[in-house]
Amino acid sequence: MSSNSDLIRSLESRLGVSIGSDREAVVVMTSVALFIGLLFLLWKRSSRRRKKKAEPVVVPKTLKVEVEEDEVEAGSDKTKVTIFFGTQTGTAEGFAKALAEEIKARYEKAMVKVVDLDDYAADDDQYEQKLKKETLAFFMLATYGDGEPTDNAAKFYKWFTEGNEKGAWLQHLTYGVFGLGNRQYEHFNKIGKVIEEQLREQGAKCLVPIGLGDDDQCIEDDFAAWRETLWPELDQLLRDKDDMNTVSTPYTASIPEYRVVIHDPTTISYEEKHLKMVNGNASYEIHHPCRVNVAVRRELHKPESDRSCIHLEFDISGAGIIYETGDHVGVYADNSEETVEEAAKLLGQPLDLLFSIHADKDDHTSLGGSLPPPFPGPCTLRTALAHYADLLNPPRKAALIALAAHAVEPSEMERLKFLSSPQGKDDYSQWIVASQRSLLEVMAEFPSAKMPLGVFFAAVAPRLQPRYYSISSSPRFSPNRVHVTCALVNGPTPTGRIHKGVCSTWMKNAVPLEENRDCSSGSIFIRTSNFKLPANPSIPVVMVGPGTGLAPFRGFLQERLALKEEGVQLGPALLFFGCRNRRMDFIYEDELNNFVCQGVVSELIVAFSREGPQKEYVQHKLKEKAAQVWGLISQGGYLYVCGDAKGMARDVHRMLHTIVEEQEDVNSSKAEGIVKKLQMEGRYLRDVW
Repeated sequence: MSSNSDLIRSLESRLGVSIGSDREAVVVMTSVALFIGLLFLLWKRSSRRRKKKAEPVVVPKTLKVEVEEDEVEAGSDKTKVTIFFGTQTGTAEGFAKALAEEIKARYEKAMVKVVDLDDYAADDDQYEQKLKKETLAFFMLATYGDGEPTDNAAKFYKWFTEGNEKGAWLQHLTYGVFGLGNRQYEHFNKIGKVIEEQLREQGAKCLVPIGLGDDDQCIEDDFAAWRETLWPELDQLLRDKDDMNTVSTPYTASIPEYRVVIHDPTTISYEEKHLKMVNGNASYEIHHPCRVNVAVRRELHKPESDRSCIHLEFDISGAGIIYETGDHVGVYADNSEETVEEAAKLLGQPLDLLFSIHADKDDHTSLGGSLPPPFPGPCTLRTALAHYADLLNPPRKAALIALAAHAVEPSEMERLKFLSSPQGKDDYSQWIVASQRSLLEVMAEFPSAKMPLGVFFAAVAPRLQPRYYSISSSPRFSPNRVHVTCALVNGPTPTGRIHKGVCSTWMKNAVPLEENRDCSSGSIFIRTSNFKLPANPSIPVVMVGPGTGLAPFRGFLQERLALKEEGVQLGPALLFFGCRNRRMDFIYEDELNNFVCQGVVSELIVAFSREGPQKEYVQHKLKEKAAQVWGLISQGGYLYVCGDAKGMARDVHRMLHTIVEEQEDVNSSKAEGIVKKLQMEGRYLRDVW
């Protein structure tokens, strides 16, 4: 009893009350016990929640997957086949997945894996360790820009091609390479060719000759022809001797289709959940762009011009975006309302339809490896067609095959089949490619081809790609703005359709913050470039950029002005600019003249192609200044060219050869060697499209 009395006195003291009877004491002690028990229970639950939330950090899922894959490989009699892709627009990825599906269907022994080169390894050592485990590999490699690797292949390309001390360490590897390029560009399929050459030099065995896809014609036909050369060779590697005499079942690729879920209109859409959230990524890139406001938009052409060129400024203050002079900005723009409405009408679906697409079945098993990743949902059809569907480019043959499969009119079905066949190559080239028929025009020509939304977004309409622009500002001059200089794309196609460029039209119609607080906004990211001024500002520079090719040089001159104001000694600089007429399209004229007055550019040389009796272009001005130009380059100077790759850049390149021949008094072969040396030293740089 004495212990109970002591406990009661203790409670009286701590609670500041007097407890009279034993019954009251029991009630109080019971209440205290319940209260303590409740606190303990709450603590236990919150502790369990905290522990559960932290589990993914403690045991990363990726590590578990890698261990499982290694175990399967070690305990299996199958042959591992790895298909790598380097892609900028998704075509190489699509080819890689299509090849994987066909190899899986043809060969039971094959264990096929499609790998994004960007995800293959974290560092150089891991590249080497992983490649040592590969025995049969295929590389689908696109060449981008002026003979550059795609963004997702750049890291691997740099590691694999730099330094030749590796020796013949890949003798265990058998490989095939298919390159994706365009013959209109000087460095046609450079990346595929270089990787193929390096694979051979490093000891790997070539299974079939390299395939060179040409996007200027029909790259799908090129891929199909190269793929057919694989099967006799793969039969030797992946078919058992008992099966060698049996005839393979003809392979027919299935048409990709997403699983579509229709949602109740009251469901909160993805845009409502996410698009208005504050940007939160640590870094922004093609898959994670940053939403920013349009601060400034103005027309650069004079009123007399019948064309248009837009100066646009994105406000990046507080966004965490960092760029350097000479970098590119990728811009995601939406299809116009007119285009979206036409597409919905052709699909026979309401624009307010709320849906989501999925790459798995209801039971969460995969629908197949050839499906591109689905876009976020649920979203309305209006949003899906505006944000994600490429509706205005000519359709690929794969899209025609999908349309043919859903055409109910026999004549339409046969025509679509023929256009997509090898026999219809010339018709496809003329009726689709040369005529620049858009996907929507083709769908309108075959109205009986009504496909489900799952087929349309998986097999017919490619994903809408970002447009890239050379940034026309310097962060030294404009740290909180990214400037873009964009020519409006608006003109008739051979079919009579007025083609309006998706991104340039969006920029033309953008509402800037300086005019309205309810301004336009766009999703952007920075793509780094090697198009940079010399590290030493006293080194001479020669810049050639007609039209919007002036964009990066405006950034260069802003940077030089900022350096000059800091007291830095600048080397000589020549700027060759070209336009049609000084009264119409001499963009940034006042700015350029001010740069001359301030000593930022030594001389501004302008070619006006439509003012005199003869058309005069920048290459003609270069010839006039040949001695001065070559004198600066011979002093260790840099030559920069920006603009159209198929015309201007090619003509300037030829003129450079002529200048070298004349100024150095050498033959064509030696001149070629001198120009190549300039390129290898990084003193002849091109930013072309």
